[in-house]
Amino acid sequence: MITVSECELAADGKPFKLITLQNSNGMQICLTDWGATWLSCQVPIKQQLRKVVLGCSTVALHVVQGAYLGASVGRFANRIANAEFSLHGNHYQLDANQQGKHQLHGGSVGFAQQRWTISEQQANSVQFSLFSANGDQGFPGNLEAKVRFSLREDNAVVVEYSALSDQDTPLNLTNHAYFNLDGESAEQTALQHRLKINAAYYLPVDAEGIPKEPLKPVANSGFDFRQSKPIAQDFLHDADQKIVAGYDHAFLLDNPSLGVQPQIELSASSGDLTLQIFTDQAAVQVYSGNFLAGTPNRTCGVYANHAGIALETQALPDTPNHPEWFKYGGISNAGERYHKTTVFCFKAN
Repeated sequence: MITVSECELAADGKPFKLITLQNSNGMQICLTDWGATWLSCQVPIKQQLRKVVLGCSTVALHVVQGAYLGASVGRFANRIANAEFSLHGNHYQLDANQQGKHQLHGGSVGFAQQRWTISEQQANSVQFSLFSANGDQGFPGNLEAKVRFSLREDNAVVVEYSALSDQDTPLNLTNHAYFNLDGESAEQTALQHRLKINAAYYLPVDAEGIPKEPLKPVANSGFDFRQSKPIAQDFLHDADQKIVAGYDHAFLLDNPSLGVQPQIELSASSGDLTLQIFTDQAAVQVYSGNFLAGTPNRTCGVYANHAGIALETQALPDTPNHPEWFKYGGISNAGERYHKTTVFCFKAN
């Protein structure tokens, strides 16, 4: 079932559109056209609905907070060093919105800060569309981007990004939801969750989140999540974590696919809810909410650090400056359809 409504006015003077999807189990997700944002997610647990993604008390607050809660980010999710890159012999200068130096999540007016159009809706899904003109955020090519959110009967949320550009261009789209499976207002931080990632390599970064070394084996480090373990177990165990106050790193997935085995599993500290993530993206950025403190929450207060964990499926950060990583995605060819899917499947235990 789908419901579309309107609420307070956005920065463009028009009301936000709210879209609610509900399945026969009673699970609900709420979305808005501003930033094609995933506002809330309520999962049935023991005949009660539990809110498992972070959000704000109003949509207006949600779209101005700086943590990208639930937003669709692009053109290029994550960071591009020094807000510049070269492609086919041409140099491009981008909008620098991180410390006035780097570009993060597409710049100061990236896809998260724009109104998308509701271009299609069905009983269990909604599609948002956005046109990004040549030169937008500094990137080449006129780009048509779309994202479809679907709610399945098995309590899975399917997020499908597609796009088409008339020039070769960096492209890396993801959703930036933060999860707390104990309930987004729980006393427990997400560090008490258990996490498993099928990834043998992670990407070291400097204090500004810019890749500083080649991909590095997770073996014998706090980055080894190949067996499920509490996130807190090896938290701040390594110098590569300490430099960014926790986990804020890309993991290169071993076998990205939408097959029968999830690439990522997150479990509530109580063990009563598990999130399985299936994706055809090459990597996942794991962000342990190291700087969430002060972000508005749903009860007119603020979140603390680590109140939720973001699991952003995507290409590797700063790929436009690393041709050796083009094979993992991040560069979209002119006239070639970009299509990436991530399935977030919630399972009560």
